[in-house]
Amino acid sequence: MLCAVILAKVRSRPIRQATLLIASVALYLTWGVWFAGVLFASIVINYLVGKWIRREHSGLTLSIGIFLNLALLSTFKYLPEAAVHLPFSSLQRFAHLALPLGISFWTFQAMSYLFDVYQGDDVEPSFFEFALYMVFFPVTVSGPICRMSEMLPQFRSESVTRSDDIARGCQRIATGVLMMQLAKLLGQGILAGDGIASGFDRVANWSGPDVWCLAFGYGLQLFFDFAGYSHIAIGAAQALGFTIPENFARPFESTSPSIFWTRWHMSLSFWIRDYAFFPLMRLRREAWWRNLSLLIAMVLFGLWHKASILFLLWGAYHGLLLILHRQVEGLQRRFDWTPPTIPWTALSWVSTISLVNLGWIFFRANSLHQARQMLSAILSPATYRVHFLAGSLYWLVLALGVGYTIVLLTIDKLSRYSTDRVDAQADPAGSRTGPMALLARWRWFWLPPLYALALLFVLIVTVSRGTSTAQMMYSNF
Repeated sequence: MLCAVILAKVRSRPIRQATLLIASVALYLTWGVWFAGVLFASIVINYLVGKWIRREHSGLTLSIGIFLNLALLSTFKYLPEAAVHLPFSSLQRFAHLALPLGISFWTFQAMSYLFDVYQGDDVEPSFFEFALYMVFFPVTVSGPICRMSEMLPQFRSESVTRSDDIARGCQRIATGVLMMQLAKLLGQGILAGDGIASGFDRVANWSGPDVWCLAFGYGLQLFFDFAGYSHIAIGAAQALGFTIPENFARPFESTSPSIFWTRWHMSLSFWIRDYAFFPLMRLRREAWWRNLSLLIAMVLFGLWHKASILFLLWGAYHGLLLILHRQVEGLQRRFDWTPPTIPWTALSWVSTISLVNLGWIFFRANSLHQARQMLSAILSPATYRVHFLAGSLYWLVLALGVGYTIVLLTIDKLSRYSTDRVDAQADPAGSRTGPMALLARWRWFWLPPLYALALLFVLIVTVSRGTSTAQMMYSNF
């Protein structure tokens, strides 16, 4: 709160930067001094390597910087997993090494800075500005992943935070809180033991409908959780006067895998595109190499989450979906075929959403054996006659899916009929009357109570179920 007040009143750049840096470091220290020490080491290493690259502009210096970042990330993220599964006694000491919060995100921010410096980006932060870029508290734990070229001008700005920014930031925070509670509700279920978590962890066998319910439900849970957290992070930054990248843009409206990955976890997917796929693709011109580069990039996307066979398969699965989509587009161009718009769009949407959600089985399954069992159930027509999951979970997934769709349609309608930004003389729509226009005009009177009732209901249900099973799922990556 004090930080927000200072940024809303003080124009002095040094004071503003010092306030943000102190607040960010203090918050990160609450999660552990050891974690903060690892982050500080990363800050020093990357700042010095960045100056080295700027001075010598050598591919060797860039390679050294990327190697140091990957070594640091691997030590804490992948080495403990390897120590558990590999039969080497020398690795056992690393089995219980704790994962510093947000290491995947701020490591990728550091590497993007090194890549941009090597490519000639003219931004040159001071050490304290670079430290602020790395530890900026709205994004430190789980992103969105920022770029130095986007953040440095804002860190150097002397403009105070506007009241409109504070209001919009608080609105986004409120939206994020409700979405994360809905994710928690999906994870726990309406009744004890009837949630997504229990469906994956406790059911001995599954029918085809069970697997589809869990796949769609987990996709919805993951979306509500991470998109909700992103709303909170973006809203907190906006309330301080900063604009950070969006992370989600209605991904469930996607009509192709390519569109989906421009709408889901956008800051990471664009990072993979710019710093993995494009550099690989430029090595050769052949179509097969472009497709292979896409597959490699998506495998790296999967392994970024966790170094396991399931996440490797998840990344490869999405790589193959993207390649298949490119092949379909190529055939359309080759034969100059334009399919009927409405049925083709509907078919594309159903196919995309079904295939994307089917991929969550690899993302969430507890083992390769479990993933194989669930896929077998989907491919076995006889299993569609029964279901083993509680009916309440089916209704919950359906209700939240339909409810989310209704909310999006309502938002679009309210935006169309909103009169507070329409010039009545320039646009006759500004003088519209009717139920939607009335709802739009008085939305700040009926929306807050409706929001409060929804949040209260979800809180009552989830709190009565005990500990959380869904909060900040992406903090584990």
